[in-house]
Amino acid sequence: MKIRYLDLIEQTFDFPQAPFRVEDGELYFNEVPLMDIIKQYGTPLKITYLPRISEQIQYAKRLFNVAFAKIDYNAEYFYSYCTKSSHFHFVLEEALKNDIHLETSSAFDIDIIERLFEERRLTKDNYIICNGLKKPEYTRAIAKMINRGFHNVIPVLDNKNELEDYDKLVKGNCKIGIRIASEEEPSFMFYTSRLGMRYNEIPDFYRDKIKKNSKFQFKMLHFFINTGMRDTSYYWSELNKAVTIYCEMKKQCKELDSLNIGGGLPIKNSLAFDYDYEYMIEEIATQIKRICESHKVPEPNIFTEFGSHTVGESGAMLFNILNQKQQNDREYWDIIDSSFMTTLPDTWAISQRYIMLAVNNWTDQYERVFLGGLTCDSQDYYNEEAHINAIYLPKYDRARPQYIGFFHTGAYQESLGGYGGVQHCLIPLPKHIIISRDEEGEYYTKLFTKEQSAISMLKHLGY
Repeated sequence: MKIRYLDLIEQTFDFPQAPFRVEDGELYFNEVPLMDIIKQYGTPLKITYLPRISEQIQYAKRLFNVAFAKIDYNAEYFYSYCTKSSHFHFVLEEALKNDIHLETSSAFDIDIIERLFEERRLTKDNYIICNGLKKPEYTRAIAKMINRGFHNVIPVLDNKNELEDYDKLVKGNCKIGIRIASEEEPSFMFYTSRLGMRYNEIPDFYRDKIKKNSKFQFKMLHFFINTGMRDTSYYWSELNKAVTIYCEMKKQCKELDSLNIGGGLPIKNSLAFDYDYEYMIEEIATQIKRICESHKVPEPNIFTEFGSHTVGESGAMLFNILNQKQQNDREYWDIIDSSFMTTLPDTWAISQRYIMLAVNNWTDQYERVFLGGLTCDSQDYYNEEAHINAIYLPKYDRARPQYIGFFHTGAYQESLGGYGGVQHCLIPLPKHIIISRDEEGEYYTKLFTKEQSAISMLKHLGY
């Protein structure tokens, strides 16, 4: 009995599942027929499906609002988008349709804020949370915004020296936040994050430097851990510490009213992905409320800085299998028409795994393969899925093109890969298209960038 690729997927997972389904042996992504897209644009091809960004934002906002109502949480929730996840104009344009706020990481981020303000996509009422260790250019740009009347700009202090810069540069009053240095997981090579201030430094710093200066309003404590929002004793322990510090500082500072719990809400990276968003968000709100009640202080406004959650599931990369090579008795290498190191650098740098599926030939028999990129680098490969130490695709037939897709790749890959610059082995960046929907719900496509040309790459190299 020959088992088809479709049978394998249906027997392994609960399939079909959003945003995927199969019709006539071909894959649909968010109800977009991918083979039609490939026939129009070819491969390799990067896709951004814009409606998914708004869907993700509204989903998170709805879960927080429901949790607040359920437990009678007496404060507000503010959704901020972490711009470093994807700086593209069309991403910010779509995200800002949803009444959100922004989080920045560098001086150039402030230039983006200025452009968006000029386009009237945001106002001076939007919260702009300014994170990171700040070079002089960054602090000057932040101060300039505050002096121009952006009254909800909140520079989050990463170290004690930073306050002196705003004292010199800001002309009027200034809201500020403080980032708490979280403890890292036991498996890390170090114990404490390099970011933020130690727990025991914050009370004295507030009393000695902030309280005495009428220019500053201490409004926010910032908390974040690298592993994200997961139901582990480590996460709950660190959240407990952060809320406890908030309560202690609230007793000293009436102006303090917000707790920023950062990002880290995960996205689906496998068809076997299982995460209880509703439980996790309700439990976070419940824990914060419980600790505040035990300290007899009002619960804070909650800010989040969701980056990958906002934009990750909007992205996809489509490739063609150029050739198959049998290198020994058991290894079949399917070679894609691009490079993982340039188009999906996280797969090489941190062994990130995405949802990988065939785009066509779902009714063919399947085989186990390894995926290799075009470069001569031995690390340019992809050899396993998030749920299993293997990859399966329809059996290769040189007479029939085979296309594959990597999905939920919308966060970080362009900035890490050096978008528009020099690529490893001079492999060009692929075409990039945007997919959206009109008022009748019909999808339409727009070419954002053509495949990178030799002329543009050689210009970067000085030729």
